[in-house]
This record gives sequence, structure tokens and C-alpha cells, in this order.
Amino acid sequence: MTKPSSYKLGFIGLTLLLLLCMLISISLGSVSIPLGDTFSILLGQPRTEMGWEYIIWNYRLPKTIAAVLIGGGLAVSGLLMQTLFRNPLAGPFVLGISSGASLGAALLLLGGTSLGLTQLFWLNDVAIAIAASLGSFLILLIVIVVANSVKDTMALLIIGLMFGSITSAVVSILSYFSKAEQLQRFIFWSYGSVGNLSWQKVGVLALLLLVGLTICLFCIKSLNAFLLGEQYAQSMGIPVKKTKFFIIIATGIVAGAITAFAGPIAFIGLAVPHLTRQWFKTMDHKILLPAVFLYGALLLLICDTIAQLPTAATVLPINAITSIVGAPVVIWLLVRKRKMLF
Repeated sequence: MTKPSSYKLGFIGLTLLLLLCMLISISLGSVSIPLGDTFSILLGQPRTEMGWEYIIWNYRLPKTIAAVLIGGGLAVSGLLMQTLFRNPLAGPFVLGISSGASLGAALLLLGGTSLGLTQLFWLNDVAIAIAASLGSFLILLIVIVVANSVKDTMALLIIGLMFGSITSAVVSILSYFSKAEQLQRFIFWSYGSVGNLSWQKVGVLALLLLVGLTICLFCIKSLNAFLLGEQYAQSMGIPVKKTKFFIIIATGIVAGAITAFAGPIAFIGLAVPHLTRQWFKTMDHKILLPAVFLYGALLLLICDTIAQLPTAATVLPINAITSIVGAPVVIWLLVRKRKMLF
């Protein structure tokens, strides 16, 4: 068993590494800003290059904070789903929430002209976020209703996957009949991005994540009991049905908000819980929840730094980078450890 002092060292190491990566992320970009100047600007010290201050405070700092929130939120959502379903392949979007958000965005971007939505909304980022939020919220409501009717957790997992298949089919039909310009915009949205969020959007995202993560804190004891099965949790006096409801609500709020503001970002929610278990070697959610958040924030921040191609104006799709960078790491760890902690 890992000693508590090892957990403290792990948290200190993750936090320091995260702060360093945040500083590097803020300093890198199409306009390279030295680390020393970046640190001074963040401390409020005036610099000779006034443009640097504007770039940092209005573009890079909100993007960096958004990456931390999104990476941490996705990782925690993935941990909740893997614990609830006791399935190492479960992720934050297994209930079809991401597909619902994609359907909402597709209806606006691909079917907006046919449905008359373009006359009601300007096709800007706010309208897309609202449409994606409504889509994810609709799927979440359906999943909650189904969860009250289905006792088997694995059946709920399969139903969530079926919802994802249905919404994907509708999106495919809309894509087939859409124009090239509409299809291109939807494809760009589906790539995912953490760089299009203003301070107002980051504030709304942070508030929604705070609500979802607060619900998680009240479920820590129940999550630990769920690791040994629902019957064991029930024997421990855990209200299984009520706990499942709160876990689904927390995942829906966090994953839905992230998808609405940043698009569907893959891999983080699936892989980070496994990476964290390999590092901390514990199944206690009191340790895993904050560790997974820090690990997810760190990994997405690194991927975003790579995606923006430092000193270049081109930004690669964040979805591609998260898979290219993260998947080999997971494969290497599993081969090296020869087993998966779950």
C-alpha cells in the first residue's frame, strides 16, 4: 500500500508541473513571449511590449485556464463512468451526451437553413454552444428517465451507446444533405478546441464544472463501495438508485458543458483515470478524484501546447493530438506494468 507521504509528493509534483506547463503554454504561440516576461506580466508588472499584455490577458490566459478546466473535467467524468459501470473502456461520453451535443450543433450548422434556425440565431460560437447544450441536456434527461426504469447498470450502458448510435445516424443524414460550407464548419467544430473561449465563457464553464464536481465530492464513499458491486454497496447502506442518479447528473453537467463550449474532445476521459491509477496505485476516490483532475488538466495542456505548433500560426485539431500523444503512453504503461489497476 502506498504511504500517505507518497500521495502528498505526487500531488505536489503534479501541481508544480501543471503550473510550469501553464506558464509555458501562455508564453508559446504565433508570437513568442519569453518566460520571464510572461511571468512578469502575470504578476502585473508593466512591460515595454504593450501588445504582449493584451495577447496574454485576452487570449492565452483564458485559453490556458479553459484547457485546465476541460482536461480536469473530462478526466473526472471518465473516472465516474468507469466506476459506475465497472468497465475500463467507459468514458465521459458513454451515455450519449457528446452525441447529443453533436446533434444539437449539427441541427444548427447543417440543418439550420432548412429548419429556419439561421433566421433566429447568428451562427456564432454562442449559438453553437447553446444548441450543443440543449442537445446534451435532452439526451441527459432521456438517460435519467431510462435509469429510473432499468435496474441493470450494464443495460443502461448499452442504452447509452444506442442513443449515441441514433444521434450519429441523424448527424450523418444531415451531413449528407448539407452544403460544403456548412459541412466544413461542423467538421471544424467536431475537431474540438480550447482556444475560442472568452473570459465570460470560461466563467460559465467554471461555474458548471464547480456544480458537477461538488456533486462528486458527496459521492466519494458511494463510489468506493461501487467498486465491489452494487450488491455490496447496498449492503453497506448506500442508496444505490439515488447515487447512480447523482453520478449521471454530475457526469452530464460536466461532460455536456465541456462539449458545448469546446466540442467533443476524445481520449482524455478514457485514458487519464488509468494513468492516474498506475501512478498513485490506489482505488480510493478520495485520492483519485483530485489526482485525476490534475492529471487530466496537465495532459490536455501539454496536448494543446503541441497542437498550436509554437512559433507558428497553424493550430492542429486537439482531438488528433490527444490520441497521438496519449495512446502510446497508455500502451507503454500497460505493457510495462502487464496489468491494469481497476
